[in-house]
Amino acid sequence: MEKIQGAARKHVLILPLPLQGHINPMLQFSKRLASKGLKVTLLTFTGKPTTQGEDGLLSFESISNTSEESRMDMDADDYMKKLQDMVALKLPAIVAKHEESGFPVSCLIYDSFMPWALELARKIGISPAPFFTESCAVCAIYYALHEGKLKIPTDDEASVSLQGLPPLEAYDLPSFFYDLEKYQDVLSYLASQFLNIEEVDWIFCNTFDILEQEMVNWMANKWPIKSIGPTIPSMFLDKRLEDDKEYGLSLFKPNSDACMKWLDAKEPYSVVYVSFGSLAALGEAQMTELAWGLKRSNTCFLWVVREPEKEKLPNNFIEETKEMGLVVTWSPQLEVLAHKSVGCFVTHCGWNSILEALSFGVPMVAMPQWTDQPTNAKFVSDVWKVGIRVKVDEEGIATKEEIERCMREVMEGETRNEMKKNLEKWKKLACLAVDEGGSSDKNIEEFTTKLTCSSNGFKE
Repeated sequence: MEKIQGAARKHVLILPLPLQGHINPMLQFSKRLASKGLKVTLLTFTGKPTTQGEDGLLSFESISNTSEESRMDMDADDYMKKLQDMVALKLPAIVAKHEESGFPVSCLIYDSFMPWALELARKIGISPAPFFTESCAVCAIYYALHEGKLKIPTDDEASVSLQGLPPLEAYDLPSFFYDLEKYQDVLSYLASQFLNIEEVDWIFCNTFDILEQEMVNWMANKWPIKSIGPTIPSMFLDKRLEDDKEYGLSLFKPNSDACMKWLDAKEPYSVVYVSFGSLAALGEAQMTELAWGLKRSNTCFLWVVREPEKEKLPNNFIEETKEMGLVVTWSPQLEVLAHKSVGCFVTHCGWNSILEALSFGVPMVAMPQWTDQPTNAKFVSDVWKVGIRVKVDEEGIATKEEIERCMREVMEGETRNEMKKNLEKWKKLACLAVDEGGSSDKNIEEFTTKLTCSSNGFKE
């Protein structure tokens, strides 16, 4: 307890982008920092979380009520400008308040999508540190864009070669590179993550060293980067944080009881779990093909279809498949992936979902939709060999026949044993990374120690 009392004199603010896929990893990082004895306050744009922990060292403070849903009514420029104005207005007052509390703020750890937070932190007099919620591989691609080393728009026939990465075809790159008409404004934000990266004291990445060893080493030679993942609740990995059983700040309400009761009645490894995260939206044609692919497979399935997406389901689909499938609007994904009945994960390849599947040993059918997901899918299928990527037709649609083929291959095909063997390796290595003395644990310990020993942040 002596270590905790000493360290608690240092206080860190955590500022995530108010999207579920960005909140979860930064909240989990907050819990790890608090377990080392730091006072941590996570700044939210939503309501209070359901749990707090680490002997009161982790707390939450709301800046506003900008929910994930409200983002849908604004374009990227307006949304990010609103966030920037809000944080610029509220952050100085928050820091000033804590100055008088006995826990003055030393450091602001901010989502890398908010590079403007660096200047704000410096102006207030605290140390800035960006947190990258995407893979190091994807960071390297966006950095190459920032440096002008990647052509835009990307030629469909072009192959991209970057240090530390496997050869990438156009369709392996993030979707913003080849769909400029749709994502022009977003691309500039992704590149802007590196605008002032040379000025920061620390950079945190949600990965673990051995998972992306070559890429981590390359980045570490350029910047003060530290991998601190996978950012998954401790009870599913090292089990050192007793109350850390869930993320704890959800923008959606899961159908937990229905999901778990249904899964409990199924045979081991017999269920296909399907989820495309909190933002990805399938077109109606793709939704139809996926629905009939699931039905054709004649395999039990649990499918997460968010409420706005349900109208895209084929007529009578739920009724026709009620004996084999369950459709819910949201699920407790950690518990689902950890359940013994789940044998396959049909995923959009969001980075958090991939880290979860790797940590639980669940083979994947990769159906990337946009942003970093195509690159993540490349690693799932060709680098780590823990899943199969669906092939799409000339219209960009994965047909029902292709989806059925991929699910059958993952559930019962010749390559399943190889996938399971690879997954067992990554499952063990993920746990070792965050366990005591592991690479991620040591990086968090080093940050805590240096912050605690410094007079005020890191810039003396």
